[in-house]
Amino acid sequence: MSETREIRLAMPSKGPLAEPARELLDQAGLHVHHPNPRQYQASIPNLPGLTVLFQRPGDVVVSVRDGSVDFGITGWDVMSEKRGNNGQILPIHPALGFGHCTLNVIVPEAWGNVNTLADLKILMADLNRPLRIATKFPIQAQAFFHQNGFEAVEFISAEGTLEIAPTIGYADLITDLVSTGLTLHDNRLKILTDGQILASQGCLIANRNSLKNNSAALDVARTLLEFIVACLRARDNVSIFANMRGDSPESIAGQMFTKTVIGGLQGPTLSPVITRQGEKWYAAHLVVRKDQLSKAIAELRSVDGSGVVVSPVSYIFEEEPIEYQTMLKQLED
Repeated sequence: MSETREIRLAMPSKGPLAEPARELLDQAGLHVHHPNPRQYQASIPNLPGLTVLFQRPGDVVVSVRDGSVDFGITGWDVMSEKRGNNGQILPIHPALGFGHCTLNVIVPEAWGNVNTLADLKILMADLNRPLRIATKFPIQAQAFFHQNGFEAVEFISAEGTLEIAPTIGYADLITDLVSTGLTLHDNRLKILTDGQILASQGCLIANRNSLKNNSAALDVARTLLEFIVACLRARDNVSIFANMRGDSPESIAGQMFTKTVIGGLQGPTLSPVITRQGEKWYAAHLVVRKDQLSKAIAELRSVDGSGVVVSPVSYIFEEEPIEYQTMLKQLED
């Protein structure tokens, strides 16, 4: 692969993944500049030399697999279905935190006694013919049913709305993506309790050859992972500042260490506050999870903390992202 070719990132052009993918990059400081919505190209000013292309989620996978695109943001479901056998798809961040859904085995509610795969096998024995399954994910569906011991099954590849298939009779059951389950309920369908084929959300993928042979692509991968991981890590946390009265930083920290939330990992950051009266006050800074904020404030008050200020956190950069280290190890295989 040429070292001078532009680096390309493909993103969903529409659908439930499109807007959350752009929002994540925006929050990570990688704003997608797309002044003309009718064009299928854009740029990220903070990543010069990178071109953004907009495609359907399935086409994103094919483009990365074939090497015409270096990186892609798509769903784990279509990535699993369309990644192919050439080994070129490398998931470098499998969990971007949006587009959550599951691929499931779904049967009519009228099959009252069929709630598990075992129940389905009993029903098949009475049918005396192959079980017909309509699916948009034939590769994943075939693998799942094979692994669970189903042999007499016929898969019907379909596009568009699947929920009507059992009603009109061209399939006995379906496998489809489920997020809320409302559509299934409205169409009198139900999920088998042990029929989850896979769980999906947005993921970041890359072309293996591009990463191995193009140093510029490897640099882009590192930047993408650094900022996306730091942004995702920060989402669940807040930054707290509080005034603390005490004789010394050590004595204040000692009190904070007796608490479960405000002790921090290594410990709080404490700095002197210069007061007009010459009293001994210190400013404490710590980061806590959002779901622990109420407890953190109560614990600060219990050790004479006051003037508590809470701010959002944009990034938390720690050691080199484990996702980047994992990617490098995969490239060695």
